[in-house]
Amino acid sequence: MLRYLIRRIGAFLPTLLAASFLIFVFIRLIPGDPAAVMLGDQATPEAIEALRVEMGLEESLAVQYLRWLSDVVRGDLGDSIFFQVPVLELIVDGLETSVLLALMTMVWIVGFGLPVGMVAAARRGSWLDQSLSGMSMFLASVPTFWVGLYLILIFAAILGWLPSSGYPSIFGEGGLANLRYLLLPSIALAAPNAALIIRLTRASMLDVYREDYVRTARAKGIHPLRVIVRHVFRNALLTVVSAFGFTLAALISEAVVTETVFSLPGVGRMVVQSILRRDYPVIQGTILMIVLLYLAINLAVDILYAWLDPRVKLR
Repeated sequence: MLRYLIRRIGAFLPTLLAASFLIFVFIRLIPGDPAAVMLGDQATPEAIEALRVEMGLEESLAVQYLRWLSDVVRGDLGDSIFFQVPVLELIVDGLETSVLLALMTMVWIVGFGLPVGMVAAARRGSWLDQSLSGMSMFLASVPTFWVGLYLILIFAAILGWLPSSGYPSIFGEGGLANLRYLLLPSIALAAPNAALIIRLTRASMLDVYREDYVRTARAKGIHPLRVIVRHVFRNALLTVVSAFGFTLAALISEAVVTETVFSLPGVGRMVVQSILRRDYPVIQGTILMIVLLYLAINLAVDILYAWLDPRVKLR
């Protein structure tokens, strides 16, 4: 197990380094000058040039990247050009919203996707299976922003049951009751991802259904529900666990549209606003943190998969 962990971590670090380089270079390809954005349309070319020199934008990309990378290694992601505060502070401020949104979305995905996928597999070929499969295809094809807008229209504007935008922290006034602000966004974000879990659970369970040990268990007269839960679902879960890991990591980046539609103060919306402002430190720092989180979740999933499945050799 230790050798396996060392090998996986050994692949983790070069991947993160390569990602940091690509992030830094591609952000510099965004049209626009952050110095010109900061000074406004009335700024003179001399003032813009002076600010570029002060910000170090006149240096070569290699020098800028190495300086930024050395700061990142020390835990310093730089200061926001627009807000004039540390980037890490901005990320921490938006992280609560994005993480809670991702976790609530996972609750919907697990609570809806797994049972529906199990029912569709257990009643394969029936009208119920066809209906559930059709519903999952519909959810997968509907844009997240469309779902979000209709949820706002029905549950906020017409019924008035839930708030349509914003999110006050659960650590402030209102406490856990403020989670109601994330109900509609989490449902909108969960719709396409739950469809993936439904189809994957169904397909994985149908593959297990064809195994000899399942036919043997059914031939012994074991109750069908016990066969499904103990033999079929348990072994099909390995594939679904991998999908959960990728889904959770992807939710952080997929939340950009949802946070914009619902005006949530999350990391995704902050990235969009920073791109419009050409705020290089915020963009590259935030995306680097998302990549780090993505790689960490993938590493955790690989370890969990190897632990669940004894057929995986941890050498």
